[in-house]
Amino acid sequence: MITIDREKHVVHKDGEVVCLTGLEYGLLAFLTSRVNRVCTRNEILDHVWGTRFHYDTGTIDVHLNALRRKLGFSSKYPIETIRGVGFIYRVEHAVAHYTIDLQQFMIEWLNKHEIDLVSAGLVAQLQLTPFVNELTIEPDALERLLDSALAALLPGARPGVIKIASRLTLNSFSLTLDINGMVNELRIPVNSEIHQS
Repeated sequence: MITIDREKHVVHKDGEVVCLTGLEYGLLAFLTSRVNRVCTRNEILDHVWGTRFHYDTGTIDVHLNALRRKLGFSSKYPIETIRGVGFIYRVEHAVAHYTIDLQQFMIEWLNKHEIDLVSAGLVAQLQLTPFVNELTIEPDALERLLDSALAALLPGARPGVIKIASRLTLNSFSLTLDINGMVNELRIPVNSEIHQS
């Protein structure tokens, strides 16, 4: 069984730490965040190596072979090569467990949207409840929720403050985006499990 601690960038196989290089970890983290979806070679290069990487995409195969060897994967499962396209991390009935550092996640998300926020004249304020700093949810799912909320609120925004606050209730965790009184609240079940298809 393979587990990934995305906060600490550590991978365990059957309870034992697997020593991966930074690129091997990045490759595994990227593919497993897109379970059962084909990732093109260019997508992988952009997300793992960075957009400034201009070498032959064959370097992916070298790192992928090393990753497969270290994790005991076959050449076809669970990371399958789709000839002429890219790769897919195949998992049947996958249940992924992710624990993210909420504060770090929100800072990265705000940086990603910095141009949109600055052009709207908005300054961000994070008011995250300290004891709810770790959240169990698939990172891409949370990012999609936040992107949708921002897209809904941004068109009518006036210059001012975007407040992002969190709170914990009995059964759910709430993350609230407030742009000058326009509010969008995201409710996430506590210890949620994301079933990926």
